[in-house]
Amino acid sequence: MDTTPDLHEAYTRHARTVYRFLLSQCGSADLAEELTQETFYRAVRSIDRYNGDCKLSVWLCQIAKHLWYQHLRRQKRESPLPEDGGEELVPPAPSAEAEVLAQTGQVDLLRRVHGLPEPYREVVYLRSFGGLSFREIGDVLDKTETWARVTFYRGKERLKIGGDHDEK
Repeated sequence: MDTTPDLHEAYTRHARTVYRFLLSQCGSADLAEELTQETFYRAVRSIDRYNGDCKLSVWLCQIAKHLWYQHLRRQKRESPLPEDGGEELVPPAPSAEAEVLAQTGQVDLLRRVHGLPEPYREVVYLRSFGGLSFREIGDVLDKTETWARVTFYRGKERLKIGGDHDEK
């Protein structure tokens, strides 16, 4: 029996999940779209490695996660440094979308989530902004569904108290 999925159907069914996952990681719709397209390109190139051991959406999100990490490594290597050491880098002006989010308090929440230590941050992003189920989060992170639930709960608790208490 052939376990190779129909790629057009796979894109139709899973592109939104992959996009939401990536958007939860990067916070940029344009970058999430670009990485989603690259995810499916890589999936087509390596479809022979998909053996059906996990859900197709999980396999695709794992590819997306690796692409996101590659992007972060590339950005870190390419980030400009101040020339004299006396100049500081000026952050870009906030976009209109960021200003609207700031007015509703969501930017503060995103900053607090971003300040969570791993693995809480990633699990909260995947659940709250990526819309993944606990089972999918566990699959993507090579953990159990229960681990994902507990980690999400602990991350929420850290957000409630300000996220500044020490790890037990």
